[in-house]
Amino acid sequence: MEGQMDDQRQRAALWFRELRDRIVSAFEGLEDRGPGDGPVGRFVVTPTQRGEDGGGGLMSVMRGGRVFEKVGVNWSEVHGTLAPKAQAAMAARGVPGMDSDPRFWASGISLVAHMQNPHAPAVHMNTRMFWTPGTWWFGGGADLNPCIEYPADIDHFHATLRDACARHDADYYDRFKAWADEYFFVPHRGRARGVGGIFYDDLNSGDWNADFAFTREVGQAFLPAFLPLAEARMAQGWTEEDRDVQLVHRGLYAEYNLVYDRGTKFGLETGHNADAVLMSLPPVAKWP
Repeated sequence: MEGQMDDQRQRAALWFRELRDRIVSAFEGLEDRGPGDGPVGRFVVTPTQRGEDGGGGLMSVMRGGRVFEKVGVNWSEVHGTLAPKAQAAMAARGVPGMDSDPRFWASGISLVAHMQNPHAPAVHMNTRMFWTPGTWWFGGGADLNPCIEYPADIDHFHATLRDACARHDADYYDRFKAWADEYFFVPHRGRARGVGGIFYDDLNSGDWNADFAFTREVGQAFLPAFLPLAEARMAQGWTEEDRDVQLVHRGLYAEYNLVYDRGTKFGLETGHNADAVLMSLPPVAKWP
């Protein structure tokens, strides 16, 4: 059984790495088609290491491109022993065996894109697998964060995710959309971070292959959901007022990620590279 799980973990880590490579290539291709005659953006790739325990990953960040003002596409595969605070949080969530055995393994991809053009929506996506000696689960999702909302863009993004969910379970989209609406809410502002998408965590149906297939589907749906929106909006004219709206919205995004985001907290508490954990923060933001 342990050997089977080792194989499954390897399959998951390889898939997340493949998805990372695919998205990096697509984003650099979009930069090649971007407007203007400024520098074409390219990712700078930096290996990362997780503290004194095991594993690491790749931090891939592009800054100052024609289309992307800042975008990060990170992949990681880490393992070791959870610190007491993180172990206690896992135990409080009811993770089997976590009260007595703090070992863990995790792999995934995490992406956040902040765009040059205020009409082009920011976006977030991640998928991951987590293992402890007592259990395993998948999590992830994608959500759209436009500062200037276009109903057609929102409909396309959600429809693509809805179709991806429907290929696996008729209830997944409604369940995971509602979860995203709750999870990406900013309580101290009384509003959502963006226009939602899907979010899921602790996915363990008992059928590893089925849950892995769904997680791959979510990853595969990302580019068809987002890329047409970025391409359609990247050359649209904008004003300084539009830019101001964008920067204020980025402030909201930063507040959420620093105060509430579970992935940010986990990454910092488990000793992963801080720059990789915080790559989601926008390059420039402002507050009213």
